[in-house]
Amino acid sequence: MSTRSRAQTAASIPRPARPAPSADSARAARCTEALRDIAEDCTVVSEDLLLSAYSAATPNTDLLQRLVSLRDLVDEAIGAVVVRQRAQGKPLAELEPIAKRTVDRLRKKYSPESVDHALANRPRPKPATTAHNATAVAEAPALRRPAQRLACALTRMKKSSGRSQRELAERMSVHESYVSRMLSGQRPLSWMHVRIICQVCGTDPQLMKPLWEAAADVQPSNTDDPVRYLRLYLQGLHYALGSPEAETTLASAQHTITADDLGRALYGPGVPDWPVIYRLTLALHSLPAHTQPLWRRARAAAENDFTATFT
Repeated sequence: MSTRSRAQTAASIPRPARPAPSADSARAARCTEALRDIAEDCTVVSEDLLLSAYSAATPNTDLLQRLVSLRDLVDEAIGAVVVRQRAQGKPLAELEPIAKRTVDRLRKKYSPESVDHALANRPRPKPATTAHNATAVAEAPALRRPAQRLACALTRMKKSSGRSQRELAERMSVHESYVSRMLSGQRPLSWMHVRIICQVCGTDPQLMKPLWEAAADVQPSNTDDPVRYLRLYLQGLHYALGSPEAETTLASAQHTITADDLGRALYGPGVPDWPVIYRLTLALHSLPAHTQPLWRRARAAAENDFTATFT
């Protein structure tokens, strides 16, 4: 038989199918948990990207860094899905048309050993913050940090409404453990998640907007009425602390402010002097460094309104 005939005969013999991958439930579970973490991280980086994209002053290098971070997270997630598919005993051919890569390419690029190692050693991203606020947050007691005040407010809101953690998780399409970490201050909250929690609990999300913006270290969104914004922020801090009675708050301030000062700071009229806002901020378990810029804007706006009235 000629060489050509033998080659034709060999080609006509069907090759045995690749054996189905063996199931590995422990590895599949690890991949599932890693996918949840990566999904959370994508939310963190996406929120930073969105906030950065709205600022014309953001350097292109910063925008590109966030995009590259998202790209890397997506690749990590693809690897976790590919290995999870194999660990569940399912054929990689199901993923081939979606990934637009051959089975051999998926098998080589995302081997279980390399993906296991990458997932076990991957760093978790953190929201971008300015150098000033990063220093202030790092040096502040944990309970006074903006993220913790927001978490306390949302936790109180959930308890007061009688809504369960499961209901919040279902509305957010996340795992209950993620909601638990958000409400304990262990995970940063996106505005979308804050809005959903408020809606489920029957609260106007705008009441929590100043607290969230302080926690996310973004510029105040309400630039038209800075006086109201300052009051909403102080009201949010007051709510996060459990809405204590006036006498309790005055005692926490060591009676360095009066009941009239407290009422004006929270509800008006006007904007009290900085020493009042400073002492009230401390009494409400927050940081004056975050309140002072809001007070300056509010005080300037109030003075401008006063001048315009009498000119």
